[in-house]
Amino acid sequence: MDMKTQLIESMKDAMKSGDAVRLRTVRMVNAAIKQIEVDKRVQMDDAAVMSLLQKEIKNRREALEEAKKANRADLIADNEAEIKVLEVFLPKAMSADELRALAQAAIAETDAAAPADMGRVMKALMPKVAGRAANDQISAVVKELLAK
Repeated sequence: MDMKTQLIESMKDAMKSGDAVRLRTVRMVNAAIKQIEVDKRVQMDDAAVMSLLQKEIKNRREALEEAKKANRADLIADNEAEIKVLEVFLPKAMSADELRALAQAAIAETDAAAPADMGRVMKALMPKVAGRAANDQISAVVKELLAK
């Protein structure tokens, strides 16, 4: 079952069970998918949907930080609940050790030696990581390894 179908099924289940948070969150993701497909006239594949989910989680985390600064318990709870709903659709997160090992393999594979080679390493590494780690986390690990 592809990601879009999973999202639609989850939305139906949320309607039946009365889970308002999951329903609202999954509806928002489905609307974003439809908007991209209409605007760009493309069909989103699983990788594109996964990327969209990561972007939405990142947005929620930023909103969560702002809510904490504003001391808004209601917004903090809403954002945390939405993040949990969205994370269900992503593959299991990669540990820091796994990410470091894959980054080291990509560096060896591309014969990278300096921070200037970061683009080549990232190009080789991104398909292997595919939604299991945040892009900023990946680039930080690669940057750290290339700086040595």
